[in-house]
Amino acid sequence: MMHIHEEAARCLLCENAPCGANVARAIRAIRFDNASNAWRWWADLTDEDLAAAEKACIHYDQPIRISELCSLTADAVRPLTLLDRSADCKTADAAGLPSLEINFCDMVCENPFFLASSAICTNYDMVSRALEAGWAGVFYKTICKQDIREVSPRFDAVRKGGTSFVGFRNMEQLSENPYEMDFDILHRLKVNYPTKRIVASIMGQTEEEWIELAKMAEDAGCDAVELNFSCPQMRLSGLGSDIGQNPELVLAYTSFVSEAVKIPVIPKMTPNVKSLDKASMACYFGGAKGISAINTIKSITMSEEAEVSGKITVSGYSGKAVKPIALRMIYEMTGNPVLHKAGIEKHMDISGIGGIETWRDALDFIRLGCRNVQVCTSVMEYGYRIIDDLKLGLQTYMQEQGITELKKLVGEALPDVVMPSDLDRETMVFPKVDREKCIGCGRCYISCMDGGHQAISFGEDRQPHIIGTKCVGCHLCRLVCPTNAMGMAKRMNKKQ
Repeated sequence: MMHIHEEAARCLLCENAPCGANVARAIRAIRFDNASNAWRWWADLTDEDLAAAEKACIHYDQPIRISELCSLTADAVRPLTLLDRSADCKTADAAGLPSLEINFCDMVCENPFFLASSAICTNYDMVSRALEAGWAGVFYKTICKQDIREVSPRFDAVRKGGTSFVGFRNMEQLSENPYEMDFDILHRLKVNYPTKRIVASIMGQTEEEWIELAKMAEDAGCDAVELNFSCPQMRLSGLGSDIGQNPELVLAYTSFVSEAVKIPVIPKMTPNVKSLDKASMACYFGGAKGISAINTIKSITMSEEAEVSGKITVSGYSGKAVKPIALRMIYEMTGNPVLHKAGIEKHMDISGIGGIETWRDALDFIRLGCRNVQVCTSVMEYGYRIIDDLKLGLQTYMQEQGITELKKLVGEALPDVVMPSDLDRETMVFPKVDREKCIGCGRCYISCMDGGHQAISFGEDRQPHIIGTKCVGCHLCRLVCPTNAMGMAKRMNKKQ
């Protein structure tokens, strides 16, 4: 049987899709983990419409199986609300879904989703289109007074098989615009989009430069200023992550700027440290109103196509692969008793960054204490339009859970995070085979034999059988199963 998410993942997500706007939108909802809302766009399509859409598909391999995809999502997913089926994410609030409004650093934001300071927000037109699409705000690409000279090529991607970006390598530095031009752009954005949140990201070389740029941001009408202490690929020393790795410099520059301006100051932290604990405390004592984390991770990719004149260098790594690292570093801050109390008392908020592609990714950051999330790599791959499913998916989740205010989800998971020494080691969960889903490929057997505890037998019947006396409940078999045929039994005491 076709797996709806695998089939949706085959879609090329075309611009002005030949299959039609409704079909393309429904597939995109499935692709971005929002299948429960696909019915909104499938609802009024006839069999003839679906057949015509499939015929029009320009996939390089074979057309997306649109009719079957529609049938399976209709059968598997029931509408969760009584909303008008013509409603899309832009009218969902009026149709009865919960509001995503949240307060971040004393700024009332229409939703928690902001563009991260990067190549996705380098001029007025780009940011304007994003705000029109539904993003609540922007951390504009970092403004500096240095002469920025970029390399070519500057991007590279890590993939597996035919997948989209697993990881993304980025050697881009800061804004190449004259700094006066950037502040003019920020001023015009704030004038034309007064309800959106415009944040200037800045980087100086000296105390005087940090203060000058911060004051220019304030004079331009920006809602806040982000201090880039974290760019990993600056060509001059003493900038970017060189600062973020030194808590004394973090404290000094944060203090200088916080004393110079009245708008919220938000340092952006580097993950290229053993722990964010000291640097984040420096932000707090320096008067920061919030912290952005994490920026990209220092890395090397070895693709010949990505070499610069035959040379390889260290640069920033982002995308889905860095999300678990980002979450760990977020927890180091939100789990810190001082910073946790500061967050509760509204003295310090966290903006989470790192591998956010779907609303579920964003929810993970929020549940660990973030009141705001920033997105970059997935926008570079899929465009600003992903905001549709980020918003609608999160709203639908809140409605399912009976949650009316997003702030109630902030930090919800913190009590469940413990040290490895505190985990339950007296019980286990056996894997459970769903014979209807199992196709007899033997992948579970191979992985268990060569990477597990030799707890699966596999014979002529081409069916895996769990050997209970050997199984330790590691669940490697479940992770490698291509058809999700390995499920979970009830947790039980190891002595039983």
